[in-house]
Amino acid sequence: MTNPGHHHLAEELPHNHFYQITLLLIFLAIWIPDSFFLNISTFFRNDIPFWLHVIIAIAILLIGLYLIERSHSILFKTENTGLVTTGIFGRIRHPMYLGTILIYGAAVIGTLSLLSLIPLLIIIFAYDKMAGYEEKKLEENLGEEYIEYKRKVPKWIPR
Repeated sequence: MTNPGHHHLAEELPHNHFYQITLLLIFLAIWIPDSFFLNISTFFRNDIPFWLHVIIAIAILLIGLYLIERSHSILFKTENTGLVTTGIFGRIRHPMYLGTILIYGAAVIGTLSLLSLIPLLIIIFAYDKMAGYEEKKLEENLGEEYIEYKRKVPKWIPR
């Protein structure tokens, strides 16, 4: 990932913020009614102890928030320019996106809304496409330096 002072991909990715907000609204439009009012797909909620799925959801939420905070700190609170390969970016190439996906996943696990898995899968697909677009641009701009980084650091699952 590059520091925004050097290169700001969010501005280059057409409609990136629009897509993210739209995905959030779609997720909420399904998750909130199913989880709290209609309970269409939460039928096995009584089979799993409340404390268990809530503790798992909180743990996943905290991991997601940690990934976002660490990557945000490195990208926006430092004077780095060029390719950032230290800190969380030395372990995973898209920690902000992964953190966001984990937060959505925590919501699904916390309420056990199976219907919410549909927008979650769409969100995972969309974020993977956004990450792929950014990586293509980074390869164009940074060449071999970014290709070597991709060889060393996994896209989604930290080593």
